[in-house]
Amino acid sequence: MYKKVYFVVLFAFALITGCGGGGNSKQVASGSEKFVLTHDGVNREYAVILPDNYDGETALPVVLNFHGYGGKAQEYIVEADMRPEAQSAPFLLVYPQGSLLNGVSHWNASLPGPDNKSSADDLGFTRALIEQLSESYTIDAERIYAVGYSNGGMFSYALACQLSDKIAAIGSVSGTMLDGDCNPLRPIPVIIFHGTEDSVIPYEGDEDWNSVETVLNHWIQFNGTETTPTNTRQNANVEYSQYINNNSGIAVEHYKVVGGEHIWFTQGTDGLNTSEQLWQFLSQYDLNGKR
Repeated sequence: MYKKVYFVVLFAFALITGCGGGGNSKQVASGSEKFVLTHDGVNREYAVILPDNYDGETALPVVLNFHGYGGKAQEYIVEADMRPEAQSAPFLLVYPQGSLLNGVSHWNASLPGPDNKSSADDLGFTRALIEQLSESYTIDAERIYAVGYSNGGMFSYALACQLSDKIAAIGSVSGTMLDGDCNPLRPIPVIIFHGTEDSVIPYEGDEDWNSVETVLNHWIQFNGTETTPTNTRQNANVEYSQYINNNSGIAVEHYKVVGGEHIWFTQGTDGLNTSEQLWQFLSQYDLNGKR
């Protein structure tokens, strides 16, 4: 059973997770440009990274990558770097900036309710962001994906639950799924990365956070996949499991990093290139399912 916990302990790890075209724009991290979108009376920022061969004629997929609690998009571009994948694929890469909650940036990963500690309309902001991107660039509306780290990973689950008419597939890195209603309009491909030594959002869960197993089981059941892994493998300290619906091709995948901490996993430190694996998974799907 999911627990009702929204931002109860987020302040305790703000410092940990923080590391982790519209109107006027300016340069930010390498290859990116920052824009402002006014939503719900608040000026919201986001950075866009265009592949070098973007010509404005070929419709490109979009990856929205959401930072952790207390994070800054400009720094997060480097920490959760998907620029090489965006160039080679190619796809439009977007790093939105969360609004402030008591002075700290965050994503509101739950619907309004008595236990919700934030009033930010981040679901509405994301819908408006997608609309603005479609007006400013030539994008493939059938291939919009959401990924995120920590609180951003929580928000990717919220988008799967509430914006399934827009989001084709999601990925969560060191995040978890919060309480609340989750009834997408269709099956949602999900990929999960989590370390067993995560001291912020424990792999086994605790009184505040759902365990990885709980979240996996939710999506396995909702997507109607096999309940035992279709494919498994282990490489060094990474255990991989894949659960597939053999009729639709929709999959739930999990990378369990043994000894892994609360980070965005990189090849140099964990034998796992999260950015590369994310794109390999996401790119298989559009709003209609397996491509």
